Amino acid sequence: MHSLNVEDMLRMAETPIFWVGAFAVASLSLWVLHRLLQGFRIWVWGNGQLLSPKLGKWAVVTGATDGIGKLARKGFAMILISRSQDKLDNVARQLEEQYKVETKTIAVDFGLSDIYPKIEAGLAGLEIGVLVNNVGISYPYPEYFLHIPDLDNFITNMINVNMTSVCQVRVLLLLSKGVVLNISSASGMYPVPLLTISPPPPVSSHPVTQTLNVNGRPAHLKYSVS
Repeated sequence: MHSLNVEDMLRMAETPIFWVGAFAVASLSLWVLHRLLQGFRIWVWGNGQLLSPKLGKWAVVTGATDGIGKLARKGFAMILISRSQDKLDNVARQLEEQYKVETKTIAVDFGLSDIYPKIEAGLAGLEIGVLVNNVGISYPYPEYFLHIPDLDNFITNMINVNMTSVCQVRVLLLLSKGVVLNISSASGMYPVPLLTISPPPPVSSHPVTQTLNVNGRPAHLKYSVS
């Protein structure tokens, strides 16, 4: 009798267990599909559908010496901010010749903390529709944390370039509409041996961007991370 009761209980539990398992498999499948679609949107499709000069005449790109032709191709006038004036002049000339767009350059070292008044003056009075926070640095070579040469200055420089710039430039612009693109790195999602303080800026970019997109933005301002 006891054995029969156990068998009856197992039969009674069989259907609920089946549906719990089916729900778990379906949830996992949907999560994987969502992540795949999200990766496709970011890495293949991109955020290009959001970007148009209707947002504002000018696009501001920090760390702007390579790979910014897509914005110019859409018709944005370009404000290029980076450290090397020679490289900025070369990129600006190429954009003007190839895409027939207006350009401005601001040469600053994002490793320093006193550069933002110069940036603010260079952006004053311009209709800015897009900000691309692209500037960033990493290790010159993998190294144990305590073995990094001139560690204190290295940490300060890394934080100034990769983190402070994202916040400070955004505050200077005070966009009421448009798009802010914070360029991140897939390596920042996981611990990386011998690159101890390199991952945090990409890691922080994602939650900061998500948070601003929900409760830290005016009604017509879109934040995105790539």
